[in-house]
Amino acid sequence: MSDVVDLARKLARFDETWSPKVVAALNGQHVKLAKLEGEFVWHKHDAEDELFLVLEGELEMHLRDRVEVLRAGQLLVVPRGVEHKPVAHARVSVLLFEPATTLNTGDAEDARRVEAPEWL
Repeated sequence: MSDVVDLARKLARFDETWSPKVVAALNGQHVKLAKLEGEFVWHKHDAEDELFLVLEGELEMHLRDRVEVLRAGQLLVVPRGVEHKPVAHARVSVLLFEPATTLNTGDAEDARRVEAPEWL
């Protein structure tokens, strides 16, 4: 039997940005929460698609050929192999859904890489 996950309560437990936290797992996938602010690094995931669902705020997803703007309640799937750079001009809360092995920085080396995300 699973426990109910209260996203607002989980989000209230941390303040750091660009450090995804795992809140659930299923079928080899992680459901993560993250707070984003500022610009991230350009990167791609060669073997994984990545779902971004904006819970609070507004997120720009920079792709090499365009910029998609996501607001609360909107999601975007970045297909595997597609370079992208999340940008949050103000703090944004997002839910991520991706394979458990996905590194937040993908193929890019960056100080914000999280090798083993914390479970909340």
